[in-house]
Amino acid sequence: MIQLSDRVNELEESATLAMAARSRELKAQGKDIISLSLGEPDFFTPDFIKEAAKKAIDDNYSTYMPVQGYLDLRESICLKFKRDNGLTYTPDQIVVSTGAKQSLINVILCMINPGDEVIVPAPYWVTYYEQVKMAGGIPVVIHTTIDSDFKITPDQLKKAITPKSKMMVFSNPCNPTGTAYTKTELQALAAVVAATPNFYVISDEIYEHINFVGKNESFAQFPEVYDRTITVNGVAKAFAMTGWRVGYIGAPKEIAAACTKLQGQYTSGTGSISQRATKAAMEADPSKIKFMVDAFHKRRDLVVSMLREINGLKINVPQGAFYVFPDVSYFFGKSFGKHTIKTAEDLTMYLLDEALVALVTGEAFGDGNCVRISYAASEEVLKNAISRIKIALDKLS
Repeated sequence: MIQLSDRVNELEESATLAMAARSRELKAQGKDIISLSLGEPDFFTPDFIKEAAKKAIDDNYSTYMPVQGYLDLRESICLKFKRDNGLTYTPDQIVVSTGAKQSLINVILCMINPGDEVIVPAPYWVTYYEQVKMAGGIPVVIHTTIDSDFKITPDQLKKAITPKSKMMVFSNPCNPTGTAYTKTELQALAAVVAATPNFYVISDEIYEHINFVGKNESFAQFPEVYDRTITVNGVAKAFAMTGWRVGYIGAPKEIAAACTKLQGQYTSGTGSISQRATKAAMEADPSKIKFMVDAFHKRRDLVVSMLREINGLKINVPQGAFYVFPDVSYFFGKSFGKHTIKTAEDLTMYLLDEALVALVTGEAFGDGNCVRISYAASEEVLKNAISRIKIALDKLS
């Protein structure tokens, strides 16, 4: 038997990817599965971005690129940060990576030593927790509820901080809840961070443009925490570029240099053609992707309206991203056929079998009372899926 490392043995498989794989298996068997498990836009990459990639091929961008990304791309990212977020960065504060997931692990591996505590507000994106473990850190979870709109309070943050606390990582808007913090709420959290020496924040803002309440608020906008914040972003969600694999950070120079050093030893620079395509995305006015945001907004309203008609579900209204995260605890203890629902995971398996709809259990995101529904699908598909879910849930007693 091959002896794998403790590091990999202790990692959990991504629940979102696992459910997507299970959905594909069932589809291959001929079952009519509707998968609402993955966070992937159902749009194609806009043509102006594709044209930039084609030009890059013709211009022979086919050699090794700088580890931290092309200088002109990093300059464009600086302009984007200024235009969209009011943040001032210089190119030596920017590192371009192979997706925002790599951006995150770069920072965590550069900042966290074994035994350091990292605060992770729940619900959280599944990967945060596992990446902290990978670095030898200790995830410290702050639990929230649907009644608080899944937001942490300054008091909760204060109570979670110990002498071992090194960092907090969170997303805004949030995956999986769609929650978006207001400027006032972030400023109150920033005051706690500023009062805690040697404590940093990773602010994952990859869903910033998929926002239904106006301009997204960046954590680094507050001067007292600017030098303690690493802003993570990417092109996958807002620009429908999941397969291009480009993420980036804006960070204090010392942290950016460390991430470049680390990245240089295991992936080097991100693909050259993807970088040229990303430059076009960064320089585009956000109005160019408004049609996608408008579609997601309309879908959110549709899904929330339909879910509210299902007896037992508890719903809040997401302010961004393309997820809804209903509380399903009403169904715990209920049964139908061979299924008895004891957990959110039980419920997702029941819905997969009975409704042929794939969702992701909230347990993977740190909240065992909920499930995540992605509405990155057409209105027709969503109507069909929610109707199936309602019929299946109504059978439980």
